Amino acid sequence: MRIVFFLYEGLTTLDLIGPHDVLSRLPRVEAISVSKDGGSVMADTGALGLTATHSFADVQTCDVLVVPGGMEGTFAAAGDEETLDWIRSVAAGATWITSVCTGALILGAAGLLKGKSATTHWAAIDLLAGYGATPVSERVVFDGNVVTGAGVSAGIDMALTLAATIAGDDIAKTIQLGIEYDPNPPFDCGSPAKAPAEIVELAGSLFG
Repeated sequence: MRIVFFLYEGLTTLDLIGPHDVLSRLPRVEAISVSKDGGSVMADTGALGLTATHSFADVQTCDVLVVPGGMEGTFAAAGDEETLDWIRSVAAGATWITSVCTGALILGAAGLLKGKSATTHWAAIDLLAGYGATPVSERVVFDGNVVTGAGVSAGIDMALTLAATIAGDDIAKTIQLGIEYDPNPPFDCGSPAKAPAEIVELAGSLFG
């Protein structure tokens, strides 16, 4: 099974690294990273670079496609026709098409969310309808072979859920234990439904 992780300028690192640390540990998989030119990209913080192992020209097929989100870089990728053509091409034969956070907007721009239920980061969820999708405020949403995760850290949940679907619950549980994914956050502010209004407003200014 070939799992392709899409890298682009301005992605959010945890959107990519969370699912990578889960899905690359599945038995009998080939996990590769792909950017347009096969080179390095800079994350949205401007402080961390990531280097792809392959270019668009190298990879025409996959079994699982993982598209991370970001901020300005995501909208740039969603407006780049070469990127969207490649996304459509590899998605056409994929068993699973997945996104994390605003990576759903790239799938949407490629026309892959039409008629689908999907989720994304809470600050961008209203944009999904513009791509013909039905927005769903859930952590992970499956609709056919399209799997979308909510904001950033939800990529780990998305990947574990998909891992269980692919390889069974025991394998997914073993990976969860191996990466010691046992969340116990110091604050209960992980969604706008739980956070005070002033924190939601501050988050919107920092991450919007």
